Amino acid sequence: MQNNTTLTRWVFIFSSLCIIGLILWNTYSFFNQLKENERTKMQIWATAQTELQNDDKDAVISDTSLEVIKANTTTPMLVYSHREQIYTERNLDKRDVNTPEKIENLVVQFKSEYKPIEIKYNDELLATIYYGNSPIIKKLKYYPAVLILIIFLFIAAIYLFYKTSKSAEQNKLWAGMAKETAHQIGTPLSSLVGWTEIFKTENINQEYIVEMEKDIHRLETITERFSKIGSIPKLEKTDLIAETKATFDYLKRRSSKLIKFELDVPDDEIYVKLNSQLYSWTIENMVKNGIDAMRGKGTITVSIETNAKYAMVRISDTGKGIAKRDFKKIFRPGYTSKKRGWGLGLSLSKRIISEYHNGKIRVLKSSPETGTTMEIALQFNKLT
Repeated sequence: MQNNTTLTRWVFIFSSLCIIGLILWNTYSFFNQLKENERTKMQIWATAQTELQNDDKDAVISDTSLEVIKANTTTPMLVYSHREQIYTERNLDKRDVNTPEKIENLVVQFKSEYKPIEIKYNDELLATIYYGNSPIIKKLKYYPAVLILIIFLFIAAIYLFYKTSKSAEQNKLWAGMAKETAHQIGTPLSSLVGWTEIFKTENINQEYIVEMEKDIHRLETITERFSKIGSIPKLEKTDLIAETKATFDYLKRRSSKLIKFELDVPDDEIYVKLNSQLYSWTIENMVKNGIDAMRGKGTITVSIETNAKYAMVRISDTGKGIAKRDFKKIFRPGYTSKKRGWGLGLSLSKRIISEYHNGKIRVLKSSPETGTTMEIALQFNKLT
């Protein structure tokens, strides 16, 4: 099925390119034909002009020539009389030929468009006709450029369509894998809950059971996270301070003693629209990235500040830092600086904050000397 879909796309792209090529070729041929017709028309006009200047021709021919001359009302031209050494304009605005400089400029322009036509009689050069493109050709001159722009936009649309459809397929695959993982974890997790209840009846240190229950609860939270991938999560009015503290305390207990954890948050509650499981996942991803950047030794600081519109959660580490050119790259799916990384943690975090919580996530600052500070901004002043 996948192979058929890919083949259909390539057939569509190839057919589109063939159609574009035919349009360009026909446009070029049409434009050249118009120019050739213009040249032919001017040749006829020049012949009629020669006949008018030949006193030996009869009246019928002269009248016909006169009609030919009168019929040309579109081609701009300058006729230079070699006997009188003056220019006569036809189908031109008087303002375009009211100075010698303007006339000379038009002559140069017309020469670049068409080869001048010489009017001779008895081997005597009577006049030279300089002529240019008619208004319709001038308008058509820009048509290929417009067509190329349209074609470029068309190709860009095809590319975006292909890229978007491919990305959608990948998203469906990841969502399916995540939901299947949540389903698979559910079975042994239920068993662990049962074993914990059995251990409570045995002569076992209750502190161990409490810690086991905490880990089971954590697994349940992770399972719920994975089950939400691909679905629109429910946001509830939640105390940001309490949720941040809960995640902070869990990570602190489960991390190496070489990692120093610092928490700097206001005493007052800050309520935002939040999905607790996904927010906790985001904080966990960012803290673990900081620990990896410090290579297992350093300080993690989590702080919360507010302004008139946003509550800013900042996670700082004392690691190796991030190059400024990579500030945006680190949020792309698949981008990682780790040898065994998948490059999914920060991309998921960005999606959770930006798409689900209508917030912002970014690298606030980073340097090799001081480490990195990541910032999550969540709206908190528009709660109902």
